[in-house]
Amino acid sequence: MSYKHRLLFLVLLISAFSYSQDMQEGFTYLETGKYDDAESYFETILKDYPENRTARLCYGRAVGLNGNSEKAANIFTNLLKTYPEDFEIQLNYAEALLWHKDYSAAKTYYENLVLKQPESFPALLGYANTLSNLKVFDKALEYVNRALEASPGNQNAIVSKKYIQLGYAYQYQQNQNYEASEGLLKDNLSLFENDKETLLNLANLYLISNDLDKAQRTYETIGENPINTALSLNGLALVHHLKGKEKKALDISKQAYNAIEQLKDPTVINQTKERYIQALIWNKNYKEAQILIDDLMTKNPNENWILALRATLHIYRSDFKKSLADYNRILENDSTSFDGNLGKANALKALGEYEDAYKSASHTLKFYTNQKDAVNFINELNTSFTPSFETKTSYTFDNGDNEAFSIQTRLEFPTSIKFKWLAGYGYRTTKNTVSNNKANSNDAWLGLNYQLLPNLAFKGSAGISFAKTNTDDYTQILTDLTFHIKPAKLQVLDVGYKRELQNFNADLLDREIVMNHFYANYNLSTNFNLGWFTQYYYTSQNDDNTRNLLFTSLYYTLLSKPSLKVGFNYQYITFKNQVPSIYFSPEKFNATEIFMNLIKDEVITKSNTWFYELTAATGYQFIENNKKQSTYRFQGKAGYKFSERCLANIYGTHSNIASATAAGFRFTEIGLRFKWYLFKKPVFRK
Repeated sequence: MSYKHRLLFLVLLISAFSYSQDMQEGFTYLETGKYDDAESYFETILKDYPENRTARLCYGRAVGLNGNSEKAANIFTNLLKTYPEDFEIQLNYAEALLWHKDYSAAKTYYENLVLKQPESFPALLGYANTLSNLKVFDKALEYVNRALEASPGNQNAIVSKKYIQLGYAYQYQQNQNYEASEGLLKDNLSLFENDKETLLNLANLYLISNDLDKAQRTYETIGENPINTALSLNGLALVHHLKGKEKKALDISKQAYNAIEQLKDPTVINQTKERYIQALIWNKNYKEAQILIDDLMTKNPNENWILALRATLHIYRSDFKKSLADYNRILENDSTSFDGNLGKANALKALGEYEDAYKSASHTLKFYTNQKDAVNFINELNTSFTPSFETKTSYTFDNGDNEAFSIQTRLEFPTSIKFKWLAGYGYRTTKNTVSNNKANSNDAWLGLNYQLLPNLAFKGSAGISFAKTNTDDYTQILTDLTFHIKPAKLQVLDVGYKRELQNFNADLLDREIVMNHFYANYNLSTNFNLGWFTQYYYTSQNDDNTRNLLFTSLYYTLLSKPSLKVGFNYQYITFKNQVPSIYFSPEKFNATEIFMNLIKDEVITKSNTWFYELTAATGYQFIENNKKQSTYRFQGKAGYKFSERCLANIYGTHSNIASATAAGFRFTEIGLRFKWYLFKKPVFRK
């Protein structure tokens, strides 16, 4: 808040003297904020009366309030040489220190004034404002309340209290003490009913604390004043975006945008344009958003808020390099820009430049202490590199009278941004309830994951499988080697080799069938919700059989929060040799299905919240030249995130697709999974 008018009333307390009536014009200039006129007026008076105390004091105020705080302080210093014990001059000198933003010196000076006159209203109020500028809000609030006790209902003090509490509330907000912050803001509303500044701060608090219903009600309150309709609609659009209601957000934003010609405040006009373009981007109306951004860039080619909009559009289109270039331009204009620093961090993360992403996010926190989005970004990045332990146990059965119980454990231990150690152990025991044939296997392996380039990673593991059956005990080598490649934006390619033991049931374990898979997975995403996934496996087995498997899926994303996809799958399998008495091995197998997939992703789920996934599919399969058979498939999981470091879920699968197992139709699996991050952050980061 400005201090320019805080002590103007002191002029009225100046001792009367023979020329006071002649200076009434100058007093009026000071009281009405005409500081140029006041400075000229009192400068003229001082030519005739250079030692006049009142004229000197008023001249010093006029000079200081007109922006020359250093000259004002010198004027008051000279006055104090003549009147060293004059409390009124001392108060003006203290205020000059505030004008000069020398808050530490002002604090010391005001402390002495308050000691001299503990009930002095201007001393108490000046001290409170000084402490507020030093962000010592608890003590500032104490002294502004004392000032109000000295002068009950004083409007200057009430306004100061409002801004002190706004600052104090923001400090609490940064420390995530949302309840205390809310209390201070509500107290402000008791002082100034429906105060716009306080309501906007309160709405922002509710957004940050994810209390979206309260945020919505607060923005609606702001809109009760017709002057603030655009501000209200802009806020409500953001609330509905955070609720995942993108179409509603666009409808609301469009209301404000269509009435933009009625707005007069340039800041609100730009905010309204910004929110509407954001809403278009949220709804993936990229072409229209691009047109509006291009038009703004033509008129204002280097405005940060426009560059930020274009960078956001690039992010949504997965043009991360272009987005990074825009964020760099923003930072060239303003190195402290929040959008520039954190936006750059997000772009770098998407490009796989994790070390630089850390640096950019940390740089954000240098300017915005404890800012929640920046803190969350670093925490999420930390999670990617924090050692984790995962275990799951399952029970499976099928219509071939096979049953199995298994337990799998996995450890990931990153030692740098580029390198992580992998280890795992698995136990599986299976039997046939009719033949009473039993077998079990123990698998143990070690591996590593190395980021060769931002768009290229290698993962490799090797291990041993120990199998025990009714007729034999044996050992086999296990291997899995994969290159994870991002050849272009919106594309992911995995190519690899995997050696594994067929251990689905006891009969297969007894035959010691080793499979060597050569595979490739390719996924293509688009900016218009369509995606395509294709997988190819060539498998060579030690029983002199080979298999070719092709799977492809075309899918469309209907919703993003939660994710809802529908699509079409096709699968083709062929074996060189047909050995149906041992395992499912047709010369020709085709399957088609339509599916629906609903996911609330555990990765983005907040602590103390449920997550889930459900897949349902139905279609037909064609085995050899037989008639088509109808198929179905259900998969689901439901879990709970106990904290950012711990989660658990149950899962299940039921299917009658022949290729779902090596044994035949109607396969069911149920299980339990637990995941725990061993530490709060990566071991290699301080």
